Amino acid sequence: MPSAVVIGSGFGGLGSAIRLQARGWKVTLLEMRDKPGGRAYVFEDKGFTYDAGPTIVTVPFVLEELFSMAGRKLSDYASLVPTDPFYRIVFPDGKTFNYTGKTADIEAEITKFNPSDVEGYRVFARKTQKIFDKAFTELADHPFSSVWDMMRVAPDLIRLRADQSVFHMVSSHIQDPQLRQVFSFEPLLIGGNPLRSSSIYAMIHHLEKTWGVHYVMGGTGALVRAMVKLFEDLGGTFHLNARVSEIECSRFAHEENGQRLKRIGSTPAHHDASLPTVWAVKTADGHRYDADVVVSNGDVANTYRKLVKPEFRAKWTDQRLEKMRYAMSLFVVYFGTNRTYPNLSHHTIVLGPRYEDLLRDIFDKQIVADDFSLYLHAPTRTDPSMAPPGHECFYVLSPVPHLGGGQDWDAIKEEYADRILASLEKNHLVPDLRKHLVSKLIFTPKDFETHLDSYMGTAFQFEPVLTQSAWFRPHNVSEDVNGLYFAGAGTHPGAGLPGVLSSAKLLDRVIPRIL
Repeated sequence: MPSAVVIGSGFGGLGSAIRLQARGWKVTLLEMRDKPGGRAYVFEDKGFTYDAGPTIVTVPFVLEELFSMAGRKLSDYASLVPTDPFYRIVFPDGKTFNYTGKTADIEAEITKFNPSDVEGYRVFARKTQKIFDKAFTELADHPFSSVWDMMRVAPDLIRLRADQSVFHMVSSHIQDPQLRQVFSFEPLLIGGNPLRSSSIYAMIHHLEKTWGVHYVMGGTGALVRAMVKLFEDLGGTFHLNARVSEIECSRFAHEENGQRLKRIGSTPAHHDASLPTVWAVKTADGHRYDADVVVSNGDVANTYRKLVKPEFRAKWTDQRLEKMRYAMSLFVVYFGTNRTYPNLSHHTIVLGPRYEDLLRDIFDKQIVADDFSLYLHAPTRTDPSMAPPGHECFYVLSPVPHLGGGQDWDAIKEEYADRILASLEKNHLVPDLRKHLVSKLIFTPKDFETHLDSYMGTAFQFEPVLTQSAWFRPHNVSEDVNGLYFAGAGTHPGAGLPGVLSSAKLLDRVIPRIL
C-alpha cells in the first residue's frame, strides 16, 4: 500500500493527513512536540487552559467540508459557536468600534466616527466581495505550480489593483483616520503589514462578514483533538515526540522510478524524472519511515534548510531562502486572574497612539517600540470552562519584529510583559489586572524559533506581499524533489485557518488518488 508521511500536526498537516488517509494512502503523521497542534498548541497552568493560537476561526465550511469528505460530521467531533461582536476595537481616546457581520450595525458604528464615510465603506465592501470571489473562491485551492498558472490570473489581479496595499485601498474610500485603522488592521492577523500587504488581503473583510468569526467550545485545542480523532478513526498512525531529522532523497534509476509510480497508481503531472525523489523520513530518535509521498506542514524555510540535503536543492538553496522577506513575530503573554471582567468582548483589538509609524518600526526598522497595539483574547467570555470558577483566562499578543531585529528576548521579556499588562489596566479593559494575576506564561520570538522551529522566529513564515504570493510563494509541489509537498502558512494560499486548510485541500489536485 503506498505510504505518505506528513510532518507536523498543525491544521495544515492534520488536514493533509486526513485527506490522504481518506483517499487511500497509508499515512503516518509525525509531530516533534509532546502534543498535537503546532501553533495551535495548548498550555495548562494552575487550572487555566491557554490556547497558544490561532483563536479566530473563520469560514467554518472548510472544516465541515473536510469532515464530510471523510464521511463524518464536524458537529459529531466539535462544537463551533459564533462570537458577537467579531472584535471590539478600542482607541487610546476611549472610543470603541464594535465590528460585526451585519451591514446595518457596521454602518451605525461608522456614523459614530464620521457619517460621510458610510458611502465610502459601501464601495469598499463591494470591492472586497469581488476580490474574495476571485482570490478565495477560485484560487485558494488551486496550485500555482507553473508561471502559466500565474499568467492566467494576472489580468484579474491587475483589474482588482492587487498592486495597491490594503491601507491604500481603504484610505481611497474612507477618510476618518481611526476608521482607516478599523478596516485595514486585518492583514496583521496573518502576519502582513497593512501598509504594503496586497489589497487582495482586503478580502478578509468579506470573508468574516459572510461567514462570521467563531470559537470552538473547549478552545482551539478541542478542534485539534477532534481532527486527530478523525484521522485515527480513518486508520491513520500518529506519533508524538517524533522530530524529523532528514527527508531522504535519491536519484533513482529509470526502472526504480517506474516501480514507485506504478505502486502509487499514476504519474503526477508535475513529476520530473531528472529530479531526486523522496525515499523515506528519518527522525532524531533513529526511526525511519518509508514514504512514497512526504507532506511538510513545518516551516518551509527550515524544511528545506534542515531536512533536505543541499545537493538535492537546485532552486530553494540556503542563499535564496535567506533573501526572502519574513513576516513579523509575536510577543504573547498568557495570564489568568482570580476575578472576571464581564464588560470585555471575546476578542478586543487595543490600538495604540501610533498606527503607520508603529508598523514601520515593526516591519522596516525592526525595533521594539515603547508603544504597542495589542490583541486581547478572553475565551472565558464565551467558555468559562477554560478557567477555574470565578476566574478569567486571557492571552494578549503584541506584534514585534522577527529575530532579525537582534533583540535579546530573554533579557527584556519580563519588563516588556509588565508594560503590556500595565497598559491594560484601564476601567474599560482589565482594571487592577496585576493585583488579581494568579497565572502568567510568556512566549517570545525566540520561543517561535526553539519550540516551533520557525526560521527567524517568525510567527507566520513569509510576509504576505504581492511578490511573495501565489506563484511567487514556495509552491505546494516542490520544484526540487519529486514526491515532496507543502501545506500550511508558508505555501499557497498562506496563513490563517482557511488558508492552511485550503493548502491541504489543493493537494487533492496534485497527489494521486489511490484506488
